[in-house]
Amino acid sequence: MNHCGTKPLETERLLLRRYVREDAAAIYKNWASDPQVTKFLMWQPHASPEVSRRVMEDTLKQYANDAYYRWAIVLKSHGAAPIGDIAVVHMDKKISMVHIGYCIGKDWWHQGITSEALQKVMDFLFDVVHANRIESRHDPKNPNSGKVMQKCGMKYEGTLRSADWNNQGICDACYYALLKSER
Repeated sequence: MNHCGTKPLETERLLLRRYVREDAAAIYKNWASDPQVTKFLMWQPHASPEVSRRVMEDTLKQYANDAYYRWAIVLKSHGAAPIGDIAVVHMDKKISMVHIGYCIGKDWWHQGITSEALQKVMDFLFDVVHANRIESRHDPKNPNSGKVMQKCGMKYEGTLRSADWNNQGICDACYYALLKSER
């Protein structure tokens, strides 16, 4: 893969950019402290703005790694504050595979924002980074996450039983993927 780090990306409605220190308050307010948003994620809701600040500091350090990809999702009509997050959360360089995770504040659910962000990130990972396989997964109790994947052309590959965990405990994992050759 041709690693180049987190580059700014833009769609009609969105700016996908690196985080900056000033984003910590918006992260806490817009999604990270909300138990509804984090219900199917692998990290607990942030208990205080200080937790969001610490996570932000770690993210800023990670940007020095050219194989680190994490974007703040900014809705252009909403100002500069991020409303969600999208990132490569796992990578297998031997097979040129990246696994993407995402979340967005509930005020922005069901507006096509997450699928718009995912599509732009997938395009970047295929065209610039030269990933061969992009995958993601979701808890079957969170079907809307799977709809985002389907909308971006990812194909359902199967459900692994009791193969994952999230804030609800051990769960099944529905896997979706798209190969570069299938675009």
